[in-house]
Amino acid sequence: MNSSILSGKTYFIRTFGCQMNLHDSERVSGLLDSLGCLEVGEPSDADIVIFMTCCVREAADTRLYGQCSSCKSLPKPPSGRRVIAVGGCIAQRDGEGLLTNLDNVDVIFGTHSIAHVGELIAQAFEDGDHHVRCEEIEDKGATSMPWHRATTFHSWVPIMTGCNNFCSYCIVPYVRGREKSRPFEQIVDEVAGLVRSGVREITLLGQNVNSYGRDIFGKPRFADLLRAVGETGIERIRFTSSHPKDLLPETINAMADVPAVMPHLHLAVQSGSTRVLKEMNRRYTREQYIDLVRSIREKIPGIALTTDIIVGFPGETEEDFLQTLSLAEEVRYALAFTFIYSKREGTSAAKIDDPTPHDVILDRFNRLVSVIETTAHEFNQGQLHTTVPALIEGTSKKDDCMLQGKSPWNQTVHAPLPEGADIDSYIGKIVDVDVDVAKTWYLSGSLVGGPR
Repeated sequence: MNSSILSGKTYFIRTFGCQMNLHDSERVSGLLDSLGCLEVGEPSDADIVIFMTCCVREAADTRLYGQCSSCKSLPKPPSGRRVIAVGGCIAQRDGEGLLTNLDNVDVIFGTHSIAHVGELIAQAFEDGDHHVRCEEIEDKGATSMPWHRATTFHSWVPIMTGCNNFCSYCIVPYVRGREKSRPFEQIVDEVAGLVRSGVREITLLGQNVNSYGRDIFGKPRFADLLRAVGETGIERIRFTSSHPKDLLPETINAMADVPAVMPHLHLAVQSGSTRVLKEMNRRYTREQYIDLVRSIREKIPGIALTTDIIVGFPGETEEDFLQTLSLAEEVRYALAFTFIYSKREGTSAAKIDDPTPHDVILDRFNRLVSVIETTAHEFNQGQLHTTVPALIEGTSKKDDCMLQGKSPWNQTVHAPLPEGADIDSYIGKIVDVDVDVAKTWYLSGSLVGGPR
């Protein structure tokens, strides 16, 4: 690759979807930085515009088409040529087929081809042609790529890629491939290096972190990994995503034993109906999920449990939905990401006909949201009139004078920036906040002492 072609070029990345996509974007950004490119804040200022995509829901396709089309009306950059690139899950799924609907796209690269994005973009600048690369197997160079972290105090750390679960509604195994764990020592060494560089919080990433190591050791070793990472000196450990069927007792014990593991667990339930869970191929029952929640709370009292729930899965009846509603009321989630089912071609659920009217599904969705709002507010009330340590990420979008951070339970926490104080002296620091307001989606209060 003639890397001089990219030197001095400006780039803009827009990311849709999950934390894995965010980390992929950081890797793409780091690669372009290493080739002499400069990041800008708006697509209109960029020679290179990259869309990192998610295909879990149909709305993502619509957003991509709209965003790409809008690039046609942008003024030409100073270089006189703009390259549009699409990466991520939609690119992996559709490949060259994307060009049928997106005639202004120059480069398409799949989830396994990130290491080659620089050469693909350089070739597009050089010859003006379309360049597509969507291998089925991930390039081994991808995990060793440089990356451009969004912050100096937090880092995403992928521990595995792919998924073996094949939930009937989910396209991820088809676009991310099968589970492949990174070497144990490599992950621990990476986290130790991040600690030395000043990182205070990490998020371990995988489509199903509870399966970590099964392909290498013959059995999952996520609990061992949590303990080893906890010995590096990292202050805060989070992880996602966590499949209920693979959450072992030893992992719960490790979460309870390792001080750095935050008291928050995202445990996607998807439905409270055993019948629907079977149709979803989730491989646990309602009763097993509730028993698991009890075990977690016995070991880690006060833990914040969050989840994903799908409403309107094909064939879901009112009785099925009421089972979901009652499970949400029983578990008392601190937060839930609720979704109306979105058909994904290529999945087994896409073949199921469903005559349920949309207005019925929407009514169910709204009833579920109401329950989640109640339990989320209830959970946050538990922090009222307590002192919460918050890792400050910046300021509120609505008020530049209001600090914003995250509690150990992953709640958003606000506190006024002291008069005359420099915001930079707080970002990436932990502060104690006396909570005097506990709303449904955030806590707020006053600072106690200074940043540390």
